[in-house]
Amino acid sequence: MVSDATVPAELTGSLHGRRVVIVGSSGIAARLASMAAAAGSEIVLAGRDQRKLDALAADLDRTAAGGVRTAVVDVRQEDSIVRLAESVGELDHLVSLAAAHAAGPVAQLDVSAIRDAFDAKVIGPMLLAKHFSGNIRAGGSILLFSGLAAWRPTPGLSVTATTNGAVSFLAEALAVELGPIRVNAISPGVTDSGYWDSLGEAKAGFFAETAERNPARRIGATQDIAAAALSVLVNPFITGTTIHVDGGARLA
Repeated sequence: MVSDATVPAELTGSLHGRRVVIVGSSGIAARLASMAAAAGSEIVLAGRDQRKLDALAADLDRTAAGGVRTAVVDVRQEDSIVRLAESVGELDHLVSLAAAHAAGPVAQLDVSAIRDAFDAKVIGPMLLAKHFSGNIRAGGSILLFSGLAAWRPTPGLSVTATTNGAVSFLAEALAVELGPIRVNAISPGVTDSGYWDSLGEAKAGFFAETAERNPARRIGATQDIAAAALSVLVNPFITGTTIHVDGGARLA
């Protein structure tokens, strides 16, 4: 369950009655949807797993004054994106958190996994922009998600670093091409979003070590990332920019 979060008044006014399409069902996506719903937005949750979407939508129904609906989409398939765009119609903000991971040493990478990662993280957002940009209302925006690995590459994460870097350059290119539609990217650092739960008992130690290195001396919470994302959505003078929400980790 996504706990309720306090939404700043300036966001509530700017997001009330706006249609926000969120592609993804991760912990960050869930928090973003929760905060946008609390601000009065109409939420469209899209992703590959209908059960996850339904569970999240049921949780949001408690606070979503603007309503919540779900739609299945696979951003690796253009026809799936076309169907989603047609079903959504006009919108104000489009957020893509879609990702596929291809981790491991370069010498052991499977080419199909590499292509899948680029399809989800880079080509998918291009196709979302292709089919949604004509439906975005005046003052609207597209928000993509990059990540810390692009600025702090580590062994075994070459694909992640490359796709995340590509997302930031894509945001710049689309901002120029699609203006006045604004296009930006968020680059989260290590965040307790559920992604790291696979570490099991080692997660606590990893978080502690990461926090010690970060200038902010902490790791991220989903609310940190979602609050930054919503601020970018409603700021009419931010475009072609990557916002780093990483506790300064890229500098350490």
